[in-house]
Amino acid sequence: MADSSFDVVSKVDRQEVDNALNQAAKELSQRFDFKNTGAAISWAGEMAVEIKAGTEERAAAALDVFRDKLVKRQISLKAFTADEPRVSGKEYKISGSFQSGLSQENAKKIAKIIRDEGPKGVKTQVQGDELRVSSKKRDDLQAVIALLKGQDLDVALQFVNYR
Repeated sequence: MADSSFDVVSKVDRQEVDNALNQAAKELSQRFDFKNTGAAISWAGEMAVEIKAGTEERAAAALDVFRDKLVKRQISLKAFTADEPRVSGKEYKISGSFQSGLSQENAKKIAKIIRDEGPKGVKTQVQGDELRVSSKKRDDLQAVIALLKGQDLDVALQFVNYR
């Protein structure tokens, strides 16, 4: 019988992020406390956003609105990093970006957790920006998923290709 396996990845769904960004932009244009503050949010690259506002406080509040929309769309805030507000002319800007893919360092850290605390007979293998976990028993794979969900890691994890 062949081994069962799954992949541990860290990916962000671009369409869900786009939906959250559009909802945040709509809220910024309609909410009373954002009227005439120049608050706006837009894409600034493939997986980067930029928030602009007239004051530092409004820029931070716009960032909070965007984060709320991300959480409602089940996008982990661990995948999103935002810079501090910076002055650009007469307005404040905040740049943020989304991290996707497991770094070698994080993949090795996850593999070590599985090796140390997981069931015996579970094998891990780093493949580019993902981690393949395999075992003869599917119950062991379920235990590994539960173990990783219980860990407080600094990356957002998804489990795909379960077979």
